Amino acid sequence: MTWDTADPRPFGDDLSPALSCTPRKRALFAADTYFLESYGQLGALTADPDGFLHRHAALLLKPDAVVSRQIPVTVDWLARNGLRIVAAERTRLTRTAVRSLWYYQWNLATPQRRRLADLFMDSCDAVVLVVRPEADQTGAAPASVVMTVRKGPTDPLARVPGQLRYEIGRYSYLLNLVHTPDEPADVARELGIHFDTDRRERVYADALAGDDRSARARELADQLHAEVPRRDLTFEPAAERLKAAVAEAEEAARPGAVRDELRAARQAARSPEGYRRLLEAVWRAGLPLDPWDVVIVGTHVLPMKRKGLAPVLDGVGVHDWQRHMARLAAR
Repeated sequence: MTWDTADPRPFGDDLSPALSCTPRKRALFAADTYFLESYGQLGALTADPDGFLHRHAALLLKPDAVVSRQIPVTVDWLARNGLRIVAAERTRLTRTAVRSLWYYQWNLATPQRRRLADLFMDSCDAVVLVVRPEADQTGAAPASVVMTVRKGPTDPLARVPGQLRYEIGRYSYLLNLVHTPDEPADVARELGIHFDTDRRERVYADALAGDDRSARARELADQLHAEVPRRDLTFEPAAERLKAAVAEAEEAARPGAVRDELRAARQAARSPEGYRRLLEAVWRAGLPLDPWDVVIVGTHVLPMKRKGLAPVLDGVGVHDWQRHMARLAAR
């Protein structure tokens, strides 16, 4: 990978086409520290890192999955769909981790989306599962690609029965509960983001052993459920709680422009535009309201994507990989 600079040296080694069907991703990841550290560590543990990454997928259960108690449901869904959990660990989605995970896509994220994500992503630990199909299928697309399709899309209205996101909750664009890396290269990179060297080695070692770790996943869910209260992620109750909290803040506020703006915005909160106005007033006033209620309402009424832009790296599907593998086989 090189750019138009005075230095002709490449930024990284060429990556195997087995890791991504996208030349642009292979070029970018060749210089991506998270990928390089994780892939290098995997290569020290197995003679076939590309094969490992082809056969395994990762699934991130975010804090919204924790508070809605959907980790056990996800474990059951994986078993029904012939996917074995071979590693399970807790992780923390800090502000830095979130921006690292979606670094190549968040050029599309609005400021409101980033602000809402910061309110809940670091609210408690999340869980990372490494999974693989119970039965290997010769010539199949990578497990990560298949898993991403079976997980379902971000848009709640586009999900269909049988998809994981359809089963565990169709709340909103941002509160989608789970995330999967798109391709084999993404699996390595994202494990590089979630875990330091020691914990990542344990994850890789567990996955290479191949034992069923679903009991470990349920154990982690029980731990988190004991630490974090359950939350209802539906819009209407959250909207009512939010307006009630604003009304209390009005009563405690001194007479003036801030109180007047809060009251007017609360009274107008009957439509998406009204709720947008309410959230903007809340943020301007600096009210310390319940972050989950702000997130639940905000994800329904605030803009999530900047229009007219393409992501630095877009997703790929099973058909993309089938064409890619056919081209590789024809060489």
